Amino acid sequence: MLSKEDLSPVEKKIEEYGMLNYHVLEGMADWVRVVDKEGTIIYANKTMKEHLGDNIVGMKCYKAHCKVTPCTFCITKRSIKTGETVQKEEEINGRYFSVKSSPVTNSNGEVFAAVEVFRDVTRERKLELELIDKNKKMSKDLGFAKRIQEKILPGKEVLENIFVDYIYKPSEMLSGDMFDVFHIDDENIGIYISDVSGHGIAAAMMTMFIRQTMRAIKDDILDPSATLSELYKRFRTLNLEVDKYFTMFYGIFNKTTYEFKYANAGHNCIPIKYNDDGMEMLEVKGYPMVLLFDEIVYDEEVIKLKKGDKILFYTDGITEAKDRTGREFGIESVIDMIRSHKEDILNEINNEIITYSWGEQQDDFALVLMEVIE
Repeated sequence: MLSKEDLSPVEKKIEEYGMLNYHVLEGMADWVRVVDKEGTIIYANKTMKEHLGDNIVGMKCYKAHCKVTPCTFCITKRSIKTGETVQKEEEINGRYFSVKSSPVTNSNGEVFAAVEVFRDVTRERKLELELIDKNKKMSKDLGFAKRIQEKILPGKEVLENIFVDYIYKPSEMLSGDMFDVFHIDDENIGIYISDVSGHGIAAAMMTMFIRQTMRAIKDDILDPSATLSELYKRFRTLNLEVDKYFTMFYGIFNKTTYEFKYANAGHNCIPIKYNDDGMEMLEVKGYPMVLLFDEIVYDEEVIKLKKGDKILFYTDGITEAKDRTGREFGIESVIDMIRSHKEDILNEINNEIITYSWGEQQDDFALVLMEVIE
């Protein structure tokens, strides 16, 4: 321990004022220095001298860091002038420091200097920079996945005697909503809409499973109910948690008989068939694809379509969109819009949802319109 005689005049002054405990400062692992009103270092603790040299006492504060000009934002000047504690981050010789400056007053309460404590946060900042780099890579990968997900959507096109159009809007980069339209054979066209629980990467990966599996089994099973049962069997082999589930409405249109057979795996957004004469909900009961059963048997319904008939498929990102009071858009609003906007219904609903929710989309949504054109 140093004796009184070993202390410099400045150090004696600091101890005399009783504002700083000299021995505590000398033992700190952080760098500590005291800078006067002229920006001169009048004290530096042992740790700081070991790293920057014994000769830093008497230097201008910025020169101790090998700078040729004062800092643009000098926290020392601000502390001395205002009497407040100020903090900033600074890079010194390739390392990052969190610097906190506090005023030092004499026995009369007058500020005569500022004490600065430099805490080395290099490790934290390097980890942060690494995380930023990884996030950039992840964002790039997500952008790639988004393009892939969009590319696998069916075309907006005429398939035999039906026309399919849609609007698809993820709430994040990737979506948990999926739909598809495909030829099964020369007579039949399959169409489904699905909604995976949650959204983001996990939900998007599930949509890939759904699409691939549906395309793998579509040629072997012609009934919508049997197709959904087989899809459930294959879903069970994934051995996921019970909170990972999805819903689906699946229909098959026969282009010769105009019959539309359909089954529902818990999709609570009931498709709406409509024409100039009126509308009806294509209701049929069925459990969602949730891992609670060994197998599921689905009911099936069939209707006859004709030229001019339209079927609107949608997900709960539409019906559960909320206004500023938390009130949901609801199925009634969808029905009202069909009644009043029979033309360009997809864009009308999309624009209404944007206005209704003040542009704050909380969930993925998909709107699909199938129209019998001849």
